[in-house]
Amino acid sequence: MRGQKLFLTGGTGFFGAWLVESFLYINQALALDAEVTVLSRDPNAFINRLPHLRGHVGLAFHQGDVRDFVFPEGDFRFILHAATEASARQQAEQPHEMLSTILTGMERVLSFAVQAHAEKFLFTSSGAVYGKQPEHISHIAEDYPGAPDPLLTASVYGEGKRAAELMCGLAASELLQIKVARCFAFIGPHLPLDTHFAAGNFLREAIAGRDITIASDGSTLRSYLYASEMTAWLWTILFQAPSKRAYNVGSEEALSIEGLAAIVAGETVPPVSINVMTAPDKDAVALRYVPSTARAQSELGLRQKVSVKESVRRTLAWHRLESTNITVE
Repeated sequence: MRGQKLFLTGGTGFFGAWLVESFLYINQALALDAEVTVLSRDPNAFINRLPHLRGHVGLAFHQGDVRDFVFPEGDFRFILHAATEASARQQAEQPHEMLSTILTGMERVLSFAVQAHAEKFLFTSSGAVYGKQPEHISHIAEDYPGAPDPLLTASVYGEGKRAAELMCGLAASELLQIKVARCFAFIGPHLPLDTHFAAGNFLREAIAGRDITIASDGSTLRSYLYASEMTAWLWTILFQAPSKRAYNVGSEEALSIEGLAAIVAGETVPPVSINVMTAPDKDAVALRYVPSTARAQSELGLRQKVSVKESVRRTLAWHRLESTNITVE
């Protein structure tokens, strides 16, 4: 990255906040003299949310929507495309808007990559491309051939990401290396506390000192990678992965939704209680959303180092600091 320029879409979301902050830290620590340009519909809102980044050396903004932004001038050697709102509400109420953002946005960013003479391009896709995880597969791998049901509205996010990956494959060339990160579930600072993410909702209740309520029976199995590790994995895939290659990004440490709630409740001071609203069905097989990361481990040397319990502890500590207006460098 020394002396280079990076273009980042989705820079104002959860992924983006971590990517921007990590980039600026490394840029300063290693005196890279590099610059990240963040595409945002509302740069002021981003800076107001992260005021410590205001005027930071190496950070520039380009205002616009990912679907029709005016191309900034100059060459950008690296492009990281992370712009998609993973919103259950938008999926249910505005599925066409979600699909348009994914597909039209991808077309626009790929066109910009060609104009900007980009060499390496990372697309943050999703584990949703696999569809429902089969009961007999404990950890789903990149070569699993399944897919979402294309006739269901609930499949719009996963199907959109699948089509966007195909667009990446078609656009890859000798001059443009395109890599894909299929992201699963994460936890850490900047995770939204007021959307459909169970981890965020549990943290919100714990921070407020309220009991945690689980609307389901809590048996669904997921896994959570800490945000700092997610960030390191994404940078590694961008810089080191071969072109036209997809990697799962997530944790293999499966636990139930109720188990996650128990960890959050146990790390809260004082501890809060958990209310499970639905009785478990003893005959039902728990749904799973857990990746295999064998490819990332064997090909890129990536490993999970932070446990879920430690991830929760760090995230709660960060929120306590935020509530006292302490800025952590």
